[in-house]
Amino acid sequence: MKKVALFLADGFEEIEALGTLDVLRRAEIPVETVSDTNDLKVTGAHNVPVLADKLFNDVDFSALDILVLPGGMPGAKHLNEHEGLKEQINNFASQNKKVAAICAAPMVLGGLDLLDGKKATCYPGFEPELIGAEITGEPVTTDGNITTGKGPGLMFDFALQLVEDIAGKGTRKKVAEGLLLEEKE
Repeated sequence: MKKVALFLADGFEEIEALGTLDVLRRAEIPVETVSDTNDLKVTGAHNVPVLADKLFNDVDFSALDILVLPGGMPGAKHLNEHEGLKEQINNFASQNKKVAAICAAPMVLGGLDLLDGKKATCYPGFEPELIGAEITGEPVTTDGNITTGKGPGLMFDFALQLVEDIAGKGTRKKVAEGLLLEEKE
């Protein structure tokens, strides 16, 4: 089974981070939360403290298959300022490994020129940060190894797309049913 790292920076959007984490774990997908600070305790945009599983410097990136960046401000800005994370994102992209970002976080990918010529979506107002992307405005957009999501109210679309990409449509359907979500056929 593919392994996922979900990054937490002070000011992250709680719904996007914790909701995505929950959905992936319901699908029995191995996920580690990773603090981009020097402390396991990371505080969300709405002052919800969360204890991450690991610090960035303790992560074995070679054992991972997917990187997930939740949005929120200033969380996405902090992720965008983390040079080590951006280096890992570039490494994953060069190996055609999956990178996913939601809300404001696709700006990190745009700043790395990873969206050039690709379809992408983001929180309204962040479109100029998605340099070179064809903006879809959809709840979730996957183009090659990049998946982007629009925002907190659409977290389930984003998380379930990741479940489908990792574990297949059957697992997506099972998780959605368990959450009482009606899926479009």
